[in-house]
Amino acid sequence: MTELVLTTFNWVPEMPRGFVRDLRVRWALEEAGLPYRVESVPFDARGAEHFAHQPFGQVPWLTDGDVSLFESGAILLHLGLRSKALMPVDPQGRGAAMEWLFAALNSVEMASVPWTIFVFSNITDEVPGRKLLDGFLHARLSHMEPILAEREWLAGSFSVADIVMADVLRLVDRFDGLASHPACRAYVARATARPAFAKAHADQMAHFAAAD
Repeated sequence: MTELVLTTFNWVPEMPRGFVRDLRVRWALEEAGLPYRVESVPFDARGAEHFAHQPFGQVPWLTDGDVSLFESGAILLHLGLRSKALMPVDPQGRGAAMEWLFAALNSVEMASVPWTIFVFSNITDEVPGRKLLDGFLHARLSHMEPILAEREWLAGSFSVADIVMADVLRLVDRFDGLASHPACRAYVARATARPAFAKAHADQMAHFAAAD
């Protein structure tokens, strides 16, 4: 088996700690029990090698032998195809995991990220753009609420789809955006109670704190 190397920043400010997207990859690797090591790139000086692996100058990326992958969704799909702990092996379950993985990124995170930017920036609901984003996010969460009320995990068993969806919703919950969506909030609580999440989160926090 080739060595897996996860690359993230050497340091980030306190606000995004615990939410930098290398957490999703750490979580998946811990769930699968796949050995890996973590390497760092400078937060303040992003050079040509960084952009060669991640063309937007972001993190994370994963190196698997001769393969280098960026974007957390692509990395998790890659890992899911390697481990039955991350994706069902039956065609129906695998299809469900893949569709919900992309739904988390394209349908829910599309609404949640601009909303969190507005909230973090203290842009009030009196601004027309904020009201539009409130409605957009509420519509997405209203669709997720009955789905998560009737199932424990999105694809039957826990999968990469749950890692991404829970992480997307976790950021919304950070700003109390799940207050009127109890099934979504309970789903986040179930996912983040998993030992693999706890270790991944603690490791990320320790990684950035070590550079303070």
